[in-house]
Amino acid sequence: MTINEIAELAGVSRATVSRYLNHGYISEEKAERVKKVIAQTGYVPSTQAQQLRTKKTCLIGVILPKINSESISRIVAGISLVLSERGYHLLLANTDNDEKKELEYLQLFQDNRVDGIILVGTIFTKEHEKLMKELPIPIVVVGQHVEGYVSIYHDDLGAAEAVTDQMVAAGGKNFGMIGATSRDVAVGQERRDGFLKSLKKAGIKVEKDGIREAAFTSESGYLMAKDLMEKNPQIDSLFCATDSMAVGAMEYLKERGKKIPQDVQLMGFGDSKLGKVAEPKLTTVHLSYKTSGEDAAKIILELLDHKNETVRELKLGYRIVEGGTLRTSLV
Repeated sequence: MTINEIAELAGVSRATVSRYLNHGYISEEKAERVKKVIAQTGYVPSTQAQQLRTKKTCLIGVILPKINSESISRIVAGISLVLSERGYHLLLANTDNDEKKELEYLQLFQDNRVDGIILVGTIFTKEHEKLMKELPIPIVVVGQHVEGYVSIYHDDLGAAEAVTDQMVAAGGKNFGMIGATSRDVAVGQERRDGFLKSLKKAGIKVEKDGIREAAFTSESGYLMAKDLMEKNPQIDSLFCATDSMAVGAMEYLKERGKKIPQDVQLMGFGDSKLGKVAEPKLTTVHLSYKTSGEDAAKIILELLDHKNETVRELKLGYRIVEGGTLRTSLV
């Protein structure tokens, strides 16, 4: 079965069938006729022929910091939802939070002629900037703000400040924090800055020994909470940069006989399923991860279609999801 035969059966021109297969504009009536004939005949277009004709592979490389993350899975779901509707396929690369692997995959995707790259990054170095400038294909960054590139990111600082304000209003006096490395600008630096900004407004000081850096796991959250509380037993309010860290901290506090939130109140980030099944249910911050993936896919399609090549920055909002780990506000 050829395009000419499809066109004859559908009663349209060869050019119309070609535009349909390449997602170009044709009338709804003609599109339905072509679609019906393709379904009846089982016609499958030649991928190689399409690539030669359009100079596109219909492949988008997606670089991820970790594959077993609920937030990352939401981002990928959003990307896939949009791209699949346009006939694009994803190539996923997991870096296990190793920025050197990000560099390797950026080059590997370019060598394998993907049409564009969506980089869900955490740490950006000078090597990243150099390589990204050399790549001749569109790149969209998700989760971080990178100057000079299309960036879709969250208001991590504003969210951290808002939820810390709520902890202060609920009577928090002695604060501790379990965060991420400050090399991760969004989760590490921005959330820490928002936390400290709120406390500065309230006239509350946090000693350097009151802050710990953890890995993105509940096990690490448990260990950092143990170390933090043993050295700072007066802490009554604990800010955690992710839900997984918070759930680990909750486990330690319970083992120590601490009542949550009466003795120690705490909060997380991510609005994950893990936080929802915790007891008490975790108070957390919802970030629009799936939406960020959808937006990234839409923008990279626009770049590929040359509809909008302006560098854009898109900062997404947040909302606080009430659970049972913060005390009732005093105001």
